[in-house]
Amino acid sequence: MGNPLWFIFWLLVFWIVSFAVAFFCAFFYIVIYAIVVCVPGLANVAEILLQGLQFPHYCAKAMMDCKPLF
Repeated sequence: MGNPLWFIFWLLVFWIVSFAVAFFCAFFYIVIYAIVVCVPGLANVAEILLQGLQFPHYCAKAMMDCKPLF
């Protein structure tokens, strides 16, 4: 079992930061992912937005594992 302080840290990041990042990335990901068909150069941008969209999952997993920041 990890340090419970990391659980609290990831819980705060999960609630305060990760949902805001995911909501911001979701709209732009949908728009850019549709445009990637015409402009393949935007594929990297779509991948970065997808990672932002998956950030709450990363925080929840780190919270349950009490994973340190580094």
